[in-house]
Amino acid sequence: MLKSVVRAVGAAVRLSSAAPSAARALPLSYPALRSPGSATTRPFTRSLWMLNNNEASSGYRPKLLSSKVLNPSVSCGCGGLHTEGDKAFGEFLSDEIKEEKKIQKNKSLPKMSGGWELEMNGTEAKLTKQLSGEKITVTFNVNNSIPPNFEEEVEQGQQQKSPEDEPEIVSTPNFVIEVTKQGAKHSLVFDCHFPEDEMSHGEGEEESDIFAIREVSFQPEGDSDWKETSYTLNTDSLDWALYDHMMDFLADRGVDNTFADELTELSTAIEHKEYIKFLEDLQSFVNCK
Repeated sequence: MLKSVVRAVGAAVRLSSAAPSAARALPLSYPALRSPGSATTRPFTRSLWMLNNNEASSGYRPKLLSSKVLNPSVSCGCGGLHTEGDKAFGEFLSDEIKEEKKIQKNKSLPKMSGGWELEMNGTEAKLTKQLSGEKITVTFNVNNSIPPNFEEEVEQGQQQKSPEDEPEIVSTPNFVIEVTKQGAKHSLVFDCHFPEDEMSHGEGEEESDIFAIREVSFQPEGDSDWKETSYTLNTDSLDWALYDHMMDFLADRGVDNTFADELTELSTAIEHKEYIKFLEDLQSFVNCK
């Protein structure tokens, strides 16, 4: 009964803060804001030019439009344009890659408990497991899964923050759960997310849900696109008792708070790995290697 009351409060919060749902394809990957305590995090170092805060605070700006053009390197053989700005950009990227690798907490991707098998396709991750004749699939994409930084910009003359004081980066992707039964023509699909207004709980209090169901629908099994012609149940105005049963339905299949915490840890590790790879590819492109 206490769990139901907690979820009833969560449903009321969703009603007051829900935003209209946009057309989408599975999986959705719009950012949501939260910072799960158990998720692996790292210092916020995303803005390439913000790392040079000493120059930025003094009004200095790199000479992007007045770079002196150098003759193409004979050893390069690419025939492309090479400038002093390109050289400085490549050196900066080299330093950025070294710093990101220093703070990388997971050299290999963390394992999910509960018998989930991971399949990667670029930035998209798919977790699957079989349970008593049912197949449960959870899909998410790490693109756009980092919430924006709302901290105020450093004012001119203000001392730069130390790395320890920088905000932490946590990947909180939207994720889609697909439950398929043997012989069924359609799968029951849940569109879930990590809400901004996640309710905290203290010691001795009932644990609240750290993720929420946004929409529920029956969709053709294995179809990558969400068919708008299928009826979709939006949970914004859903009876809390029905919503509570849906959350219990997912928990019985291993999708609970523990799963959600492990998913953010996995997603954060994947996102950071892909970010470093992007920087390395960018460096190779700029340096024409």
